[in-house]
Amino acid sequence: MEHGFLGYRSTFMLDFVVSALILIVPLLLFSLFTVKNRHNFSLHKKLQILLGAVLLVAVTAFEVDVQLMHGGWQNIVNQRETPLTPEQFQYVRNVLYVHLIFAVSTPLFWGATLFLALKRIPDPPAPCAHSSLHKKLGWISTIDITLTSVTGLYWYYVAFVVSG
Repeated sequence: MEHGFLGYRSTFMLDFVVSALILIVPLLLFSLFTVKNRHNFSLHKKLQILLGAVLLVAVTAFEVDVQLMHGGWQNIVNQRETPLTPEQFQYVRNVLYVHLIFAVSTPLFWGATLFLALKRIPDPPAPCAHSSLHKKLGWISTIDITLTSVTGLYWYYVAFVVSG
Protein backbone atom coordinates (compact mmCIF):
# COMPACT_ATOMS: atom_id res chain seq x y z
CA MET A 1 0.00 0.00 0.00
CA GLU A 2 1.57 3.20 -1.20
CA HIS A 3 -0.45 5.55 1.00
CA GLY A 4 -2.43 5.35 4.21
CA PHE A 5 -5.95 4.00 4.63
CA LEU A 6 -7.65 7.18 5.87
CA GLY A 7 -7.86 8.66 2.38
CA TYR A 8 -4.95 11.11 2.55
CA ARG A 9 -1.44 10.91 1.14
CA SER A 10 0.15 9.86 4.38
CA THR A 11 1.56 6.41 5.19
CA PHE A 12 -0.04 3.26 6.52
CA MET A 13 1.84 3.54 9.83
CA LEU A 14 0.97 7.22 10.23
CA ASP A 15 -2.71 6.42 9.68
CA PHE A 16 -2.40 3.48 12.08
CA VAL A 17 -0.94 5.70 14.82
CA VAL A 18 -3.59 8.36 14.20
CA SER A 19 -6.25 5.67 14.62
CA ALA A 20 -4.53 4.50 17.82
CA LEU A 21 -4.54 8.07 19.14
CA ILE A 22 -8.30 8.17 18.66
CA LEU A 23 -8.75 4.88 20.54
CA ILE A 24 -6.23 5.31 23.35
CA VAL A 25 -8.05 7.98 25.38
CA PRO A 26 -11.39 6.10 25.63
CA LEU A 27 -9.53 2.88 26.51
CA LEU A 28 -7.53 4.73 29.12
CA LEU A 29 -10.71 6.25 30.57
CA PHE A 30 -12.24 2.77 30.71
CA SER A 31 -9.17 1.54 32.58
CA LEU A 32 -9.52 4.41 35.06
CA PHE A 33 -13.23 3.63 35.46
CA THR A 34 -12.44 -0.01 36.27
CA VAL A 35 -10.14 0.98 39.10
CA LYS A 36 -11.96 4.03 40.47
CA ASN A 37 -15.58 2.88 40.26
CA ARG A 38 -15.33 -0.89 40.11
CA HIS A 39 -12.20 -1.29 42.26
CA ASN A 40 -11.00 -3.89 39.78
CA PHE A 41 -7.29 -3.38 40.34
CA SER A 42 -6.29 -6.51 38.41
CA LEU A 43 -8.12 -5.46 35.23
CA HIS A 44 -6.68 -1.94 35.54
CA LYS A 45 -3.18 -3.39 35.81
CA LYS A 46 -3.69 -5.67 32.79
CA LEU A 47 -5.16 -2.87 30.69
CA GLN A 48 -2.34 -0.47 31.54
CA ILE A 49 0.35 -3.02 30.71
CA LEU A 50 -1.44 -3.92 27.47
CA LEU A 51 -1.94 -0.28 26.45
CA GLY A 52 1.67 0.55 27.26
CA ALA A 53 3.01 -2.43 25.30
CA VAL A 54 0.79 -1.80 22.28
CA LEU A 55 1.73 1.87 22.18
CA LEU A 56 5.42 1.07 22.53
CA VAL A 57 5.29 -1.37 19.61
CA ALA A 58 3.13 0.98 17.48
CA VAL A 59 5.30 4.03 18.09
CA THR A 60 8.51 2.06 17.44
CA ALA A 61 7.11 0.74 14.14
CA PHE A 62 5.91 4.25 13.31
CA GLU A 63 9.34 5.80 13.93
CA VAL A 64 11.06 3.11 11.84
CA ASP A 65 8.57 3.76 9.04
CA VAL A 66 8.82 7.56 9.15
CA GLN A 67 12.56 7.87 9.70
CA LEU A 68 14.06 4.86 7.91
CA MET A 69 11.51 4.03 5.23
CA HIS A 70 10.46 7.57 4.27
CA GLY A 71 13.41 9.70 5.37
CA GLY A 72 11.44 11.92 7.74
CA TRP A 73 8.03 13.48 8.13
CA GLN A 74 8.84 16.24 5.63
CA ASN A 75 9.04 13.71 2.78
CA ILE A 76 5.64 12.31 3.70
CA VAL A 77 4.00 15.74 3.96
CA ASN A 78 5.54 16.71 0.62
CA GLN A 79 3.50 13.91 -1.05
CA ARG A 80 0.28 15.90 -0.55
CA GLU A 81 -1.77 16.44 -3.70
CA THR A 82 -1.91 20.15 -2.87
CA PRO A 83 1.55 21.22 -1.68
CA LEU A 84 1.81 23.36 1.42
CA THR A 85 3.01 26.92 1.10
CA PRO A 86 6.24 27.70 2.98
CA GLU A 87 4.16 29.41 5.69
CA GLN A 88 1.84 26.41 6.02
CA PHE A 89 4.82 24.05 6.13
CA GLN A 90 6.37 26.12 8.94
CA TYR A 91 3.07 26.02 10.84
CA VAL A 92 2.93 22.22 10.45
CA ARG A 93 6.52 22.05 11.77
CA ASN A 94 5.60 24.22 14.79
CA VAL A 95 2.55 22.08 15.57
CA LEU A 96 4.79 19.01 15.40
CA TYR A 97 7.22 20.56 17.89
CA VAL A 98 4.39 21.14 20.36
CA HIS A 99 3.17 17.58 19.79
CA LEU A 100 6.67 16.19 20.40
CA ILE A 101 6.82 17.79 23.86
CA PHE A 102 3.95 15.54 24.91
CA ALA A 103 4.87 12.57 22.70
CA VAL A 104 8.34 12.38 24.29
CA SER A 105 7.22 12.98 27.87
CA THR A 106 4.31 10.51 27.74
CA PRO A 107 6.35 7.29 27.59
CA LEU A 108 8.62 8.64 30.33
CA PHE A 109 5.72 9.35 32.69
CA TRP A 110 3.79 6.24 31.70
CA GLY A 111 6.91 4.08 31.97
CA ALA A 112 7.75 5.47 35.42
CA THR A 113 4.15 4.96 36.53
CA LEU A 114 4.13 1.34 35.34
CA PHE A 115 7.61 0.53 36.62
CA LEU A 116 6.96 1.88 40.10
CA ALA A 117 3.54 0.21 40.23
CA LEU A 118 4.97 -3.17 39.27
CA LYS A 119 7.73 -2.73 41.84
CA ARG A 120 5.73 -1.26 44.77
CA ILE A 121 2.10 -2.41 44.42
CA PRO A 122 1.41 -5.92 45.73
CA ASP A 123 0.39 -8.79 43.46
CA PRO A 124 -2.55 -9.17 43.28
CA PRO A 125 -2.93 -5.38 43.14
CA ALA A 126 -4.55 -3.62 46.08
CA PRO A 127 -4.35 -0.19 47.73
CA CYS A 128 -1.03 0.32 49.51
CA ALA A 129 1.47 2.95 50.62
CA HIS A 130 2.39 3.64 46.97
CA SER A 131 -1.23 4.34 45.94
CA SER A 132 -1.06 8.10 46.55
CA LEU A 133 2.01 8.60 44.36
CA HIS A 134 0.60 6.15 41.80
CA LYS A 135 -2.59 8.22 41.47
CA LYS A 136 -0.59 11.42 40.93
CA LEU A 137 1.68 9.81 38.34
CA GLY A 138 -1.32 8.17 36.72
CA TRP A 139 -3.16 11.47 36.31
CA ILE A 140 -0.03 13.15 34.93
CA SER A 141 0.32 10.28 32.46
CA THR A 142 -3.36 10.46 31.55
CA ILE A 143 -3.24 14.20 30.89
CA ASP A 144 0.01 13.79 28.96
CA ILE A 145 -1.29 11.02 26.67
CA THR A 146 -4.48 13.03 26.11
CA LEU A 147 -2.43 16.05 25.05
CA THR A 148 -0.28 13.76 22.89
CA SER A 149 -3.44 12.51 21.20
CA VAL A 150 -4.99 15.95 20.70
CA THR A 151 -1.81 17.53 19.35
CA GLY A 152 -1.03 14.48 17.19
CA LEU A 153 -4.49 14.51 15.66
CA TYR A 154 -4.25 18.25 15.07
CA TRP A 155 -0.84 17.81 13.41
CA TYR A 156 -2.29 15.16 11.07
CA TYR A 157 -5.19 17.50 10.29
CA VAL A 158 -2.99 20.47 9.36
CA ALA A 159 -0.42 18.31 7.59
CA PHE A 160 -2.78 16.22 5.46
CA VAL A 161 -6.47 17.09 5.73
CA VAL A 162 -6.58 20.87 5.32
CA SER A 163 -6.27 21.82 1.68
CA GLY A 164 -4.02 24.65 0.63
